[in-house]
Amino acid sequence: MRVLLVEDEPKIAGFVARGLTEEGHLVDIAGDLASARAWLAAGAYEVLIVDRMLPDGDGLTLVRERRDLGDRTPAMCVTARDRVGERVEGLLGGADDYLVKPFAFEELLARITAIARRTTDSATRVMVGDLVVDVDRHRVVRGSREISLTAQEFSLLRYLAENTGHVLSRSRLLASVWQTFHDPGTNVVDVYIGYLRRKIDGEADPPLLHTVRGVGYVLEDRSAGPGAR
Repeated sequence: MRVLLVEDEPKIAGFVARGLTEEGHLVDIAGDLASARAWLAAGAYEVLIVDRMLPDGDGLTLVRERRDLGDRTPAMCVTARDRVGERVEGLLGGADDYLVKPFAFEELLARITAIARRTTDSATRVMVGDLVVDVDRHRVVRGSREISLTAQEFSLLRYLAENTGHVLSRSRLLASVWQTFHDPGTNVVDVYIGYLRRKIDGEADPPLLHTVRGVGYVLEDRSAGPGAR
């Protein structure tokens, strides 16, 4: 995703930008409303992350301006002030989500992934090699073989399929699929990857679910060479 981060605190901006870049996203940073407007005038973004307290005004103003222009780009407001009234104001003002500082990066990543998914027209069928994930019908087929999955297995496979070719860390999978942000010691991701691998990668099929040691997991078709899907 291409992300515009509107944040005037250099340490926070650097921390978030580094994390998003490591996850494969493109990030532009604006330190105030004026710079943010200039970035938006120059190109389109898939997600906006906007601090409420900026040197030249309230970041929510920017979100309201974009909504008035008909721009439905998913937007998350971030603030150090944890007041219910302010969160309600942000959501009613056009923000898709609200996050209070300090926050864990994994939670930020999961939340922006979620708002991007629900506010865009995502594909109802995802294909990876001869594997078909039919989101609307909650159906998975590989070749001529229909695969029965539990709800949690399907959620994990869907997320992997929607990010085909991208190596996903355990912490990202834990945050995005299980909405768990603070339990790095759990092995639930590895357990469910094992379940999926046994069901998706049969003995006669070339493997689609791969482990990248020390990093995480990736779903991709490698049978036709690099870059195959």
